Amino acid sequence: MEWVLAILFGTAILLLIVVFVKEKQSSLKTDKEVDQLTFSVMDEVHQLQEQIRKLEIDGEITVQEAGLLAIDSEYRLQLRTLLYLYKRGYSIETIAEKQQLTVDEVTSLLSPYMKEKDEGRMVANEG
Repeated sequence: MEWVLAILFGTAILLLIVVFVKEKQSSLKTDKEVDQLTFSVMDEVHQLQEQIRKLEIDGEITVQEAGLLAIDSEYRLQLRTLLYLYKRGYSIETIAEKQQLTVDEVTSLLSPYMKEKDEGRMVANEG
């Protein structure tokens, strides 16, 4: 009877050791997967940052070629805000009210960008 208890106790200890070893192996595998995922995400972030830099440089080149550097930065900020609101679907009247401008001022500032949008609608409706 004592031998049976000793064998069962020894088997339990052996199984406990096996479980710890398997858990450690599983933990190492999970750590490797997490590391791979981390490197993959870091690579994607790096690629996105590179694309953003290229777009910024392309924008600067376009501005330089178009001769738009003389435009006041406040004017560019205001135009950016107007375009942002317009592209989000705000009406011209609402944009004018929010920016404390007249409807005519907003329309004249956004007119080059409104034509592009309206032309796309016309083409879509013609087909």
